[in-house]
Amino acid sequence: MERVARVSEIIGASPVSFDDAIKVGFDRANRTLRGITGLRILEQRVSVEDGEIKEYRVRMEIIFVLET
Repeated sequence: MERVARVSEIIGASPVSFDDAIKVGFDRANRTLRGITGLRILEQRVSVEDGEIKEYRVRMEIIFVLET
């Protein structure tokens, strides 16, 4: 069986943690995309305000197989 995959880049964000930001991004992508086979974390950043971390951000690639 031949398969073709596609990659979409998204950013997930959470005030809780990097792990939660990944989950937020994945959960949102999973509502729209079918056939997700993996994620690749490209970058992690934090937003700082008044000397405190306000938001964790994760830039990731979502890999999914195209339907035939």
